[in-house]
Amino acid sequence: MTTMAPNASTTEMAPLTTNENSKSTNGSSNKWTGTILEAAFVDNAYNWPPREGEGSNAVELEASTLLMTKAGDSNVNPQDLTYPELPKIKTKKRVVTETETVTMSRCGFLKCCKSDEHVVNTHSKTQQMPVDPEEKKRLKEEYLNKRSQVRKNRKEKRQQRIQEEKYAHVPDGVLIYRLDTQQKTVTLISAPNSNTDLAHLMTDITVVDASPSSGSGNDLDTAMGRRGIMLTDENGEKHELITCEQRTATSWIEALNMMLGKRNTGNALGRLFGNSNTEQTEIEEQYLNLAAYSNNLIRTGAIPSHKNKGAKKTTGGIYYCVSKKQQDGDPIDEEALESIAKRRAVIKDSWDFYRMICSLLRDRRKYDEAFRRMQMDPVYPYLNSMTGLNDPGDDAHVYNENEDVVQRDLREYVDMSRTQVCKDLVRKAEKALPSLVEICKALAGSLGMEEVGVGPVKEVSAAIRKAEKKYEGDVLKVKDYCRALLVVKDFPTLLALLELARDSFGPLIRRVKLSTLKSDHTSLPGGYRDCKINLELKDHICEIQVHVWPLWAVCGVDGFRHYRHCLEYSTDSFNNPFDALANLDSRTLAELIVMAEEAVAGMPLDGLDWYHEKYILDYFAEVGLFLDHGLPVWAESTLRQLIKLRCASPDIGVDHEETLYLQKYLVTALKQQGKSQEADHIEKRVATIQKSRIRKEEEATKSLWDALFVEGDPKEAFDLIMDPNKKEREEETRLKKEVKASKKAWRKIREKRFKFLDASSEMSVASSKRH
Repeated sequence: MTTMAPNASTTEMAPLTTNENSKSTNGSSNKWTGTILEAAFVDNAYNWPPREGEGSNAVELEASTLLMTKAGDSNVNPQDLTYPELPKIKTKKRVVTETETVTMSRCGFLKCCKSDEHVVNTHSKTQQMPVDPEEKKRLKEEYLNKRSQVRKNRKEKRQQRIQEEKYAHVPDGVLIYRLDTQQKTVTLISAPNSNTDLAHLMTDITVVDASPSSGSGNDLDTAMGRRGIMLTDENGEKHELITCEQRTATSWIEALNMMLGKRNTGNALGRLFGNSNTEQTEIEEQYLNLAAYSNNLIRTGAIPSHKNKGAKKTTGGIYYCVSKKQQDGDPIDEEALESIAKRRAVIKDSWDFYRMICSLLRDRRKYDEAFRRMQMDPVYPYLNSMTGLNDPGDDAHVYNENEDVVQRDLREYVDMSRTQVCKDLVRKAEKALPSLVEICKALAGSLGMEEVGVGPVKEVSAAIRKAEKKYEGDVLKVKDYCRALLVVKDFPTLLALLELARDSFGPLIRRVKLSTLKSDHTSLPGGYRDCKINLELKDHICEIQVHVWPLWAVCGVDGFRHYRHCLEYSTDSFNNPFDALANLDSRTLAELIVMAEEAVAGMPLDGLDWYHEKYILDYFAEVGLFLDHGLPVWAESTLRQLIKLRCASPDIGVDHEETLYLQKYLVTALKQQGKSQEADHIEKRVATIQKSRIRKEEEATKSLWDALFVEGDPKEAFDLIMDPNKKEREEETRLKKEVKASKKAWRKIREKRFKFLDASSEMSVASSKRH
């Protein structure tokens, strides 16, 4: 099998072959002569990446320009590079002579006497004989063979010229090394730079060991350590190389491990390096094919998952070369390319699923942390004590046969199918929608909502699916055919909304569901929490979903999709997203790392900022692959950078659950490397932060007790504290006092922020008296 050849304008693919007498994955019996990889590494005498203002892509752009210029130079045109002339078939001709004669008799009627013949006219003509089909076929084959040979010679000449010249003008700061897995050597193939430290320059070694490096030997920062490789030669001397690109480091380490037959030290359970030579060769070939294919997609901007293909085309990785060369020189096989593309599609799907699991558990932690902080709001105990209207208190994803609020069961529904009933309910929802819009406008105008959304009306198919999943097929229990969402700023605004709704359209309200916002109830799957208000408009039950901003900010409008996926995949049953990698073999983990590097190709680790959430998630998912694949050094480097970004984020910070979670994984990475002392220090620091958080929560509770002593009856508070014989009653009384203090806090906020509620309440009372 051969790898996908790149455009000549971007890079030359160096020969890549595997062990001899092996069989390729597409079933051919071609022989291989070894594996060769070429890549660009950092010269320690120069800055990498370049300083601000120097241009981070200067090296790649200059190199690509050189390659394009050299590749197009073809002044020399010897005989073996000249296309043959079209064959000229010599046609055969023959001359045909025609003679016209006249016969004359000398006798009478019977013509029995002597007669004479006289030539009257003689003329000749040339006739073209038909072409022999066999001769024509032979000449055509000869021409096509000659033309094919010339093309092959031109390609070989062009490749030879590029091989001779592409490393002759490497920009300063870059050194090109070649890895030959057959000879187990790493060789410098470019000239040293003007400032290169020749005394410590590694030029040619035979590798006996290789491992990821943290980059500390070159005083590089943490992000630079993500690209480090430590090589050990036959004399035991160590040499550290820093690649210019991350994906170069991952592919080289994998190739080196295969070459040395090293087993990883991670959690992968599959066999890889213990296989036979033939199997190992095939695995090596498939991995490097995938790595080269992925690199070509990145460089040409042709990644299928990108919406705007070609928009992210880059010259990066100009010297990142992975290819292979068959002994018989056969061209690339279309079937082989299709096989590589299919394998990539499978691995890409696996990566997307694994990344989604990481995303779901990350967002669940964010939901839980946001709700934990929200519970320190002074008005929360009061909200927590409230009882919803017709609130069953379930987790909303569990079927409740005693559902009190349902759509009206009309008499005509008896003779109608479920689909027909749904269609009728949708029609009723469309009639009720304008009224729901007016109610939402009124609430938003009074309270100043963060976000407001109304509709669309639920489709028939969606309603039937929900009824089957949640209500055992009863479509009358679906209450959100006509729906809207409101996002309030905080808990005080939610309390104001509930009061305003009660005073404005209380008789229409059929249910107020608050259970998921209470501390003694579990959240919906994935940490999802909201408040639901169901009201009857024009004989149809409608639903208003009320979200609190700190929870809404986690996923926004995609929050319900997050809840649905968490329910589908039961993500609340485990806490570690890396458990999704259990039982994967080393080959699959290596291929998943290729997909991870493809996902972050547009954003190197040292270029990340705190607001790059998409890439932060990609790098976090890659950490799990590193830990399971025996690459804890790179896991450590990545985690340190992610922790730094989380600490710098204005929405997260040092004591956020997300930051502490990353530090726990950093402890795991350190322990895998035997750095127990540093791991213990981080564990103690995390424990200290958690204790500090608990102390803050206790202080928030204490402030409510202070309100009791200041505004309440001192004797009542004293009796509450000094009654040791009635613990249960003491706890109950304590909660009542806490709610009382919280209610007082709410009244102060109400007086300051929601004074208009008094007028609304008076109008409601007056209206009820008139009726």
